[in-house]
Amino acid sequence: MEHDQAKGRIVVGVDGSDGSVRALAWAAEEARLRGIGLLVVTCWTFPALVAPMPFQPPIAGEMLEDGARTTLQDAVDRALGPEDEHGDVLAEVCEGSASQRLVELSTDAEMLVVGSRGRGGFAGLLLGSVSQHVAEHARCPVVIVHTAT
Repeated sequence: MEHDQAKGRIVVGVDGSDGSVRALAWAAEEARLRGIGLLVVTCWTFPALVAPMPFQPPIAGEMLEDGARTTLQDAVDRALGPEDEHGDVLAEVCEGSASQRLVELSTDAEMLVVGSRGRGGFAGLLLGSVSQHVAEHARCPVVIVHTAT
């Protein structure tokens, strides 16, 4: 996906966690109020136990990508309701680091939104690794939506 698909949009990263779904709902409302579009991004990578192998079977990547697509669609449905109510929403599934991809997209975004902790977060942490990375490196305003405690 080209950066220009993020131009004039709010970009939001989701991983299927409750925090990311909450961030998506917040971002969708903000996009509606501003009259701009929304780009929802989910990334996948090979698990650490699989990554050291010199060759990854294509089926493994396909399965991980399919899982990411399902995660993305579920998050969009949970946050935004039925598909016909989504409005100007684009979705992207990509392989690689979520924090790096979100920073790349921030170049052309109006705003970048993430949850404070995702699936990999430790309960005691204030911020997860993705939210901390994008807060430090994004090239647009960043909103970190905290989960209810």
